[in-house]
Amino acid sequence: MTTTSSPVTPDDVRDAAARLAGIAHRTPVLRSRTLDALVGAEVHLKCENFQRAGAFKFRGAYNTASRLTPEQLARGIAAYSSGNHAQAVALAARELGTTAVIVMPEDAPPSKREATAAYGAEIVTYDRYTEDRVAIAGALAAERGLTVVPPYEHPHVIAGQGTAALELFEEVGELDALIAPVGGGGLIAGSATVAKALHPGIQVLGVEPEAGDDTKRSLEAGRRVAVPVPRTIADGQALHTPGELTFSINRRLVDGIELVDDDEIRGAMRFAFERLKIVVEPSGATPLAALLSGRAGPLPRRVGVIVSGGNIDAARFAGLCGGGDLDR
Repeated sequence: MTTTSSPVTPDDVRDAAARLAGIAHRTPVLRSRTLDALVGAEVHLKCENFQRAGAFKFRGAYNTASRLTPEQLARGIAAYSSGNHAQAVALAARELGTTAVIVMPEDAPPSKREATAAYGAEIVTYDRYTEDRVAIAGALAAERGLTVVPPYEHPHVIAGQGTAALELFEEVGELDALIAPVGGGGLIAGSATVAKALHPGIQVLGVEPEAGDDTKRSLEAGRRVAVPVPRTIADGQALHTPGELTFSINRRLVDGIELVDDDEIRGAMRFAFERLKIVVEPSGATPLAALLSGRAGPLPRRVGVIVSGGNIDAARFAGLCGGGDLDR
């Protein structure tokens, strides 16, 4: 793999993969003839819902936290997250023998909050619609001497997330398109870094909920655009603006963003459960929703999809997806 002047290079992703070997799960790649027939392509699903802590976030969290000095680890880690990064940092801290303080929104899914606490983290809540989580975490870090591990705005985090795509290419070879969900942009930034280096002609597409189309608007404007904090079932993508670092990568490497609505996300979650026999949380289902709804447009022959996570409790899953037979 070649390197570039980007803040994150393919070699950074390869280095992260070596650091994560034996620590993170090498997650399975799922195939489905039913899905292929429905969307008219050969689809390879990289199932990060089987990752430790239930989502791809563990890759970036551990890659970053494991590089801290002994003195930093002794003081502890801080993070802010609606759930998946929270769990990932809490687990990484436990693995590394340190402590974690996590700033989480009051309306974060209870299962994610409980899982974060179960890994041993201290939780500080805030109102995502009126308060600034970055400022809150920064103040806690300054007061207690903690090191902040951000959810996407860090080269080591982005490189760690890119290892999911690296594993996918190692297993299935060249792909014509790679599709991933977009929140803060770390997963698709790391994935696109690897994808474009290995296969320059590949199309890299992101998927956002319609209510939170900040990255799509930003790419179209050529600058970071803010939207009101979205209200969507895809809580992991409920952000108002892309990260500065991630956007600097994605504006060069990402070919486009597709949007899906909450009903399409629910349909994708049900399809994954009923036909693929896997549980996927709303944010993780957005790329599948783009395929099944036709929003991703005509697909090339071989498509890779990163299913980013599966952290959803049974009651919420049933509430979102329950009732009736799948109309397919």
